[in-house]
Amino acid sequence: MFGKWTTHRTADGVRIPGTWRHAFIHNGDHHFLTDLFIYADGLVDCWELVTVEEFEEKLRTGRVATSLPEGGKASADRLAEWKFSEPQSWLTPELLVAEVRDTIDQLNGRPDSTGRCLAAVDAFFAERTEQNLAAVRAAFLAVPGPQRRYALGSMDHENRPLRILVAGPGNRTCLPSDGTVTQEDYDSALAHVEERAPRTAERVTRVPSDGPATPHAPAVKLYHSFPTRPVEGPGKLGLRHDYPAPITVADTDYPSAAHAYWALLVAEPETRNVIATAETATAARKLAAAAPRREGWEHVRTAVMTHLLRAKYDQHPELAEILLATDDATLIYDDMNSTFWGDNAGQGRNWSGRLLELVRSELRARRAGILGV
Repeated sequence: MFGKWTTHRTADGVRIPGTWRHAFIHNGDHHFLTDLFIYADGLVDCWELVTVEEFEEKLRTGRVATSLPEGGKASADRLAEWKFSEPQSWLTPELLVAEVRDTIDQLNGRPDSTGRCLAAVDAFFAERTEQNLAAVRAAFLAVPGPQRRYALGSMDHENRPLRILVAGPGNRTCLPSDGTVTQEDYDSALAHVEERAPRTAERVTRVPSDGPATPHAPAVKLYHSFPTRPVEGPGKLGLRHDYPAPITVADTDYPSAAHAYWALLVAEPETRNVIATAETATAARKLAAAAPRREGWEHVRTAVMTHLLRAKYDQHPELAEILLATDDATLIYDDMNSTFWGDNAGQGRNWSGRLLELVRSELRARRAGILGV
């Protein structure tokens, strides 16, 4: 597991704990030794912030490398370059993903695969049925291979009884060196595991009276993109401010919320009209950047954007459903043009993400009939 090294990143003004390990990124003809960061909200940083599912895709395509080629070029930034000679790797894509998922559970104080295995063991000893034993077997096999040896708190000997319990009499364990399990082996293992099975009472944890069910909801990342036309079932793309979802604000029509924002930013009414009809949101931004802006805009811009987002999701119920489907997730909004609006790998303030979360909360409050929001 990675937990010996701690780090964090800040999202929405919240400190998200994390940890890290080394990994190789395969880029071009080189393997780059880098740091792989895992965060409690379910994001993984391997040269960019991605979800666990996206990280799996990087492993599948070899972008994150677990196999190292003989003679392959490798380097560590500003430290050294070398070629692999008789390389050996102890990782597989499946093993690395399983360890990442375990690490996210640990960072959130949830039982990881080993904890779930031991909980299944407890359930079996509480009621010794074949169904519960099958659950122990499935949970044990779900523990990443190298971690199984620690399942009962020690590396080798103390784990052997659990392997025997899972295999059963007349069968072989996951380690060929164990041989065929005899009835005597099984009875001994049963007694040993029952004695060693955890019996600690569930810890009472202090939960804030209005706190979330989990300390760090899974994050949803909204990548920077340049949508130019609406699409059927846009998914997360529809949550971008520049997605072509026309809105009407103060009797003026705009092709997108971004068009409205850039038009309202400038001081000259004539320029506002030009920006409001720009072909794309990118064109609108460039026009606004070249024009004088309203005095004190930096003091009102978050209020303006909030008003525009309310209009967008009120006037486009189908996009409101996409926003609501993000549940309680932290919304990480990338914006290569702004460290104020974008999170940008933890370097920005992520105000776009924050305001989307605010509007999402208002939509839920309205549906619940709270305060007539």
